[in-house]
Amino acid sequence: MNRREIAKVTALTNPLSGHGTAVRVAQAAIARLHARGVEVNEIIGDDAEDARHLAAAAIERGTDALVATGGDGVISNALQVLAGTDIPLGIIPAGTGNDHAREFGIPTRDPEAAADIVVEGWTQTIDLGRIQRGNGRTTEAKWFGTVAAAGFDSLVTDRANRMSWPHGRLRYYVAMLAELTQLRMLPFRLVLDGTEEINADITLAAFGNTRSYGGGLLICPDADYTDGLLDITMAHTASRTKFVRLFPTVLKGTHVQLDEVTTARAKTIHVECPGINVYADGDYACPLPAELAAVPGALQILRPPV
Repeated sequence: MNRREIAKVTALTNPLSGHGTAVRVAQAAIARLHARGVEVNEIIGDDAEDARHLAAAAIERGTDALVATGGDGVISNALQVLAGTDIPLGIIPAGTGNDHAREFGIPTRDPEAAADIVVEGWTQTIDLGRIQRGNGRTTEAKWFGTVAAAGFDSLVTDRANRMSWPHGRLRYYVAMLAELTQLRMLPFRLVLDGTEEINADITLAAFGNTRSYGGGLLICPDADYTDGLLDITMAHTASRTKFVRLFPTVLKGTHVQLDEVTTARAKTIHVECPGINVYADGDYACPLPAELAAVPGALQILRPPV
């Protein structure tokens, strides 16, 4: 890890994160930054695209860090402009999942303490995942920090996005129950590092740069964000009973020991499955087929020293 001087930061806030609590959290963190002598430039975009534009402009003008307040969605937005730069990411958690914050030891309920981590200036160089639609040769990349998923997870999210009621997390749970009634195996084709081919019927496939998604579900429990590889977890069962029994084990990461779960690891992964979308950091990425890759050293992140 390295330490750098943090005198001026750009604060990016998603006002909708955490059911609207992100603004209050951001204000507390910004007050702490000011109290510690840090200059803060606040930006709130009208939408994700506008936020990225404002963040990119701030980076061009000069800033010591981009500090994202919200959940994994706003962090995902920040990654799109920070990947491959030397500007570090600071995190003030204010979402429901906060998987980035969990992974890097950032307090999820103490914005002042999270702001102190930014001021201390300890940075770590980590990998990011990258997704490109189709063959990946001509499309714009989407960067992700935690996990990309396709199959059951993405079908649930597709359904939840089509629903107008209920609201919040309850909508996701209703969508999950509806998809469980239609649980089926999906015909996946994966090519690992251009050589190893996997043709298998899969219920769920997850590709992890870090260990967890969904608010601490250890779907890829052995993932290492500094090894230049993505961990792959695949569930192979059409039994609703067996699939539901997977969930408690995912909380502990012990599902990878079950017969109906297989794992692999690769630097690049070509993924195909007709009619299936891939989501990353909880956000829509693209329809399959797609090219996923681990990109070593793509991000500087502000975190407690380790």
